[in-house]
Amino acid sequence: MATVSLTVNGKAVSADAEADTLLVDFIRENLGMTGTHVGCDTSQCGACVVMVNGYSIKSCTMLAVQAEGADVTTIEGLETDGQLHPMQQAFHENHALQCGFCTPGMLISAIDFATKHPGANEDEIRKGLEGNLCRCTGYHNIVKAVQAGSAAMKG
Repeated sequence: MATVSLTVNGKAVSADAEADTLLVDFIRENLGMTGTHVGCDTSQCGACVVMVNGYSIKSCTMLAVQAEGADVTTIEGLETDGQLHPMQQAFHENHALQCGFCTPGMLISAIDFATKHPGANEDEIRKGLEGNLCRCTGYHNIVKAVQAGSAAMKG
């Protein structure tokens, strides 16, 4: 058992975890934040994507102890003062979600992509989100939402 200390959504947290505990399980079970989803257990779907030190990662591929001292942002940390993040707002306005299971990981990935590739075209967005699977939407509205969210993030 190890004590893992990190910053999650701007707050310092600390909890005990087994050495083989995945970050996604640590977030959900030890910290009680269930917005990050476990979808496939094989790192294929992207439902577990969170930001770690400014990079989107699949939290099912990282051990909690590897995140020691890291700054982690989950879906619960996107809104500010009750206001949706611009990408969340864009997903809402462009009907870019249906069942919502992929949405937390898709949003984190979209924010990371838009930050690094502002003004990306449709093909670039589709390629940039390849690690996130959605079984409901067909991606058309997701791409529109990422374009709109990217523009809103620029101000």
